[in-house]
Amino acid sequence: MPFEVLTMGRVGVDVYPLQTGVGLAEVTSFGKYLGGSPTNVAVAAARYGRSAAVITKTGRDPFGDFVRAALDGYGVDCRFVGTSDIAPTPVTFCEIFPPDDFPLYFYRLPKAPDLDIRPEELDLGAVRDARILWITGTGLSEEPSRSATLAALGHRAKAGTTVFDLDWRSMFWQEQGSARAYYAEALRHTTVAVGNLDECEVATGEREPYAAAKALLAAGVELAVVKQGPRGVLAMGRDGTAVEVPPVPVDVVNGLGAGDAFGGALCHGLLTGWDTARAVSFANVAGAIVAGRLACSDAMPTETEVAAKLRATVPQDRATPDDFEREV
Repeated sequence: MPFEVLTMGRVGVDVYPLQTGVGLAEVTSFGKYLGGSPTNVAVAAARYGRSAAVITKTGRDPFGDFVRAALDGYGVDCRFVGTSDIAPTPVTFCEIFPPDDFPLYFYRLPKAPDLDIRPEELDLGAVRDARILWITGTGLSEEPSRSATLAALGHRAKAGTTVFDLDWRSMFWQEQGSARAYYAEALRHTTVAVGNLDECEVATGEREPYAAAKALLAAGVELAVVKQGPRGVLAMGRDGTAVEVPPVPVDVVNGLGAGDAFGGALCHGLLTGWDTARAVSFANVAGAIVAGRLACSDAMPTETEVAAKLRATVPQDRATPDDFEREV
């Protein structure tokens, strides 16, 4: 049976401090969690009961064993998790200074195994048949992952829903000036683009939300989702309808997993057949829930949790998300 959600790209081990408000030099205890943005998206989708898998690679080390065991425990199929001998499984540390400062320290040098995915290793049948394929900007940052990502997109040819998480991490690009051209190539093959304002600017040159959404649509996608942080989320479709979803109040503990929770929840909404307003509202709430928790993968909510938070968040006189829509 085809996977409902198939993601591709970054994986690793997140080592997060159990003390907040202090730098790593002062931290005395840490928690170990499964990490990597597309991997977390697969975990989030599986939490909603979706069949999910991830295309990636680990090193040949105990952390690679941990990744596979964690994926299995979350219900994510790991048949496409390969092994590379170029480097150990990446480890990522962070510092936690709520509500909005979460420095990340990536240990992915000289090159991460998940950037060693090769076109000839892809199961193109699984790529083509998946109901949603989720790829990331990081996957375009270096060869052979870049060629593998573009090969997957080309073979899929917009079959089903193909989501491009713009996922800009400047430190992963040796030639940052080349990013926009590769982003443009990927956008031609995708149906949904998701990114924050910085990522939209890298992809399109536009930073104003409505201009960025229109530029993403002009690049070839059918739905542009622009995350605006404390201003909420803007989603725009080809029919000219823009959906603006306001931010969800939350006592932030760690904002690093919110985007991945948003992604997994968005996949669930699209698969369920919800309209844009409902899907984005659901995803927005899922992201807020995870921002109020420490970990990323471990923190992904269930549909029951998100639905309850959504009911408590949407005003009683606006009981459905449909009122967020307007023509532009």
